[in-house]
Amino acid sequence: MTRQIGFVLLFCAPLMAAVTGTVVNRSTGQPQPGATVGLNKLGQNGIELIDQAKSDAQGNFTINQNIQGPHLLRTVYAGVSYNHMLPPGSPTSGITVEVFNASTEPGDAKVSKHMLLFEPGGGQMVVNETFLFSNAGKTAWNDPGRGTLRFFLPAGGKAQVNATAPGGLPIPAPVLKTSRPDVAAVDFSIKPGETRFDVTYSVPYTIGAPYEGKIVTRDENTYLIVPDGVDMKGAGLNDLGPEPRTKAHIYGFAGSAYKIQLTGAEVAPPAADDAAAQEQSGPQIEQIMPRLNSKAPLILAMALGILALGFAILYRAGGQPKGSDERGRG
Repeated sequence: MTRQIGFVLLFCAPLMAAVTGTVVNRSTGQPQPGATVGLNKLGQNGIELIDQAKSDAQGNFTINQNIQGPHLLRTVYAGVSYNHMLPPGSPTSGITVEVFNASTEPGDAKVSKHMLLFEPGGGQMVVNETFLFSNAGKTAWNDPGRGTLRFFLPAGGKAQVNATAPGGLPIPAPVLKTSRPDVAAVDFSIKPGETRFDVTYSVPYTIGAPYEGKIVTRDENTYLIVPDGVDMKGAGLNDLGPEPRTKAHIYGFAGSAYKIQLTGAEVAPPAADDAAAQEQSGPQIEQIMPRLNSKAPLILAMALGILALGFAILYRAGGQPKGSDERGRG
C-alpha cells in the first residue's frame, strides 16, 4: 500500500524541466567550453537573471529551471555578451548558442555607411548620426579601454548613444572620453554581421553661421542630411536629392572635415504611420530631441532605405554609388 501511494505521488509531482544546449564558437567551428550562459526572465521590471551555468569541455550547458513566458539566454565569452531569445512555446533543449573569438583590433569591421542629420532652430542645432558597421570576418571587435566607434563631439558636448547588435534591439551604450577633446568613443563590441550606432548631441547654433565638424571614422560612404525646408551649403558636397517621403535633402561627402552653412526653416515631416520604419529606427531620445528632432530616426531610417535601394540598382548595373569614398580616412 505504501509503495502504491509513493508511485501516485511521483506521477502527481511536477517534472523539473531544464534549459540545455551547446555553445559553439563560430570563429573556430568547435564547441566552446568555459562560456557563461545566463537564463534571464523578461518582464515589466526588465531583464532579471534567474540562473546560470558554464559550458563544459564539450560546450554543453544545463540550467535546471522550468520556464514560462519570454526568456533570454545571455552568453558571455571573451568579454563579449551574446543574446539568444526564448519566446513562449519555443524549445528549451538542444539550443545552439553562437559565440566568436574577440580582438582589440578592428579586423574586418568597417563603417559601411555614416549619416549625419542636422536640425537647426531656436539657437541650437541637434546632430543625429547613424553609423552602420559591417563585420564580414569571424572575430568580434571588443576594446573596453579605448572603445570601438569614435565620433566627433564638440569640446564640452554631451552625447547619447544607442547601439544595436546584429539581430538585436537598440540599447544605451557607454560613451568614453579620449585623448582628443573633440572626439568621443563608444564601448560596444562589434560582432560579425551589421552593428548600428545612433548618436545624438546638440550644439549652440545661429542660422546662417558656419559650422565645422570632422569625420573621424574610416567611412566607405558618408552622407550629410538636412530636413525639408533647410538648405545646406559647403565645399565637397555631392547633391543626391531629396528622400521621397520626408523630403529630407541628402548630400554625399568624401572628406575628413566639413564646413557647412544652413539656412531656411524646417518643415514638419508627415506622421510616422509606418510601424516597420519605427521599429527599425529604434527608441527616440526625448531629452535632447525636444522639437522636430523626434522625427530624426524616421528620416534616417528612410534615407538609409532609399540609399540601399539606390546602391543595389547601381551595383547591379555595374556602376559606383555617387558620393562613395573608397579611400581610408585618418
